[in-house]
Amino acid sequence: MPLKNKEKGKKSGAQKKKNWGADVEAESRHRLVVLEKELLRDHLALQRDEARRAKASEDQLKQRLQRVEAELEGARSEGKAIYAEMSRQCHALQEDMQSRSKQLEEEVKGLRGQLEACQREAAAAREEAEQALRERDQALSQLRTHVADMEAKYEEILQDSLDRLLAKLRAIKSQWDGTALRLHARHKEQLRQFGLTALDL
Repeated sequence: MPLKNKEKGKKSGAQKKKNWGADVEAESRHRLVVLEKELLRDHLALQRDEARRAKASEDQLKQRLQRVEAELEGARSEGKAIYAEMSRQCHALQEDMQSRSKQLEEEVKGLRGQLEACQREAAAAREEAEQALRERDQALSQLRTHVADMEAKYEEILQDSLDRLLAKLRAIKSQWDGTALRLHARHKEQLRQFGLTALDL
């Protein structure tokens, strides 16, 4: 009998040990499941926070995109307005340049006509001046010839006059010499009468 009781006791202790091991294992599994559940809950909370932040960022990006699109649309419309104004100004400048070019071409034609007329007048004036110079040179040459002829004639007349004068002087020289001697003697006599000599004078 006692052996049977011992075996019974051994059996119930082993059974208790088996039950306790199963309980520990179940407890640990339960704890592990709870931990996994908490981890999953934390992970899910993190994912929700990330999703909320992503949603907020997405909303901010959408608002920013809308602002940028509005600015871009405004810039496009402003660019179109600027392009239209620049095109209008460019067309106006082209028209102004064309009218100015035509006006300048007409002025150039008029000035060329005036230049040609002036050149013709200058050529005619040059020809007249050259003709006048030739006539003047010819007149001067004739005058020089005439003056030379007159000089020769006057020289001849003067020479003849001087020759005749010398001949007359020679003819009357003897009379003058006598008259001069008589005057000289009379003046000398008068000086002597006054008590003077020719040296005193």
